[in-house]
Amino acid sequence: MNISQTVSRRRFVTTLGGLALTYGLTGCDWLADKPVTIALNKWLGYEALFLARREGWLDQRQVRLLETESATETMQALQDGRADGAALTLDEALKVRSAGTPVSVVMVFDISAGADMLVVRPDIRQLADLKNRTVGFEASALGALMLAEVLQAAGLKKSDIKPVSVSIDKHRRAWTRRQIDAVLTYEPVASQLLSAGGVKLFDSGQVPNTIVDVLVMRNDVLDFGHARAVRHAVAAHFAALNHFNRNPHDAAYRMAEHLGLSAAEVLPAFKGIILPDERNNYRLLDGGTPELLRSARRLSRLMWESQLLVREDDLTDLLNPDYLPKDF
Repeated sequence: MNISQTVSRRRFVTTLGGLALTYGLTGCDWLADKPVTIALNKWLGYEALFLARREGWLDQRQVRLLETESATETMQALQDGRADGAALTLDEALKVRSAGTPVSVVMVFDISAGADMLVVRPDIRQLADLKNRTVGFEASALGALMLAEVLQAAGLKKSDIKPVSVSIDKHRRAWTRRQIDAVLTYEPVASQLLSAGGVKLFDSGQVPNTIVDVLVMRNDVLDFGHARAVRHAVAAHFAALNHFNRNPHDAAYRMAEHLGLSAAEVLPAFKGIILPDERNNYRLLDGGTPELLRSARRLSRLMWESQLLVREDDLTDLLNPDYLPKDF
């Protein structure tokens, strides 16, 4: 990694905050220890943070989790100022930035490699059979991108299907009531629909590195006063993730109720996602040309061309690895 001779103001403030915390400086206590609120919906990749809260590894005096029903609600909470940070897909983060809320990625939760999928009725045997059928999808950038990928693979146009906007919290009800013939969904709802007779016909493993879940923070809280809380949120996630990796069956048992799955269903559901540890987070977020920046550039260009962004984003300050653990 190239080390610049100059240090950005933001990075200098963060470093100064870390020194103060390390050496117990108290003269500026009135500036420090400000709590943060993080909005997030129910999703496998975010479950480590929920596990950390349940097990007491997350100090709720420093970090409050605001659980939402959907990614759309999460984005709204961030834009309204009800949340200081949020768990979002990378495309959603780009959409928030484009809409005028400056945020930076401080951590990668997961990379979807099959957990996002198209679930169809059993009589739909191939993607081409989607023609004239009702297809549900979430009205988000991710939903639109996945729908576009499915239609391209099927050799169909959007006018060939009957698209219906359905938020994730209504996927199961729409399926049960037979309001949709197919739906672009994700875990844990995907497993529930598969158990109810659905068939997986397409998944994110066929579009690698397109769906990445990240923790973003508003740039106005990436300061000395909130540094301890942001670092604590990141550290709590990795503490729970490390427990999951060391004791997967115990973690699955503890996660099951919140995910709405049986303990036996939890680990199979996680097979569709990659959960980067601390070292891999540095690989994704840090260095001369971080891997995630390359993905973000490709995604931003695609979203701009598809009119999914209000304005183009030069991606300045998109990635901020300063809050990742230093020792691991």
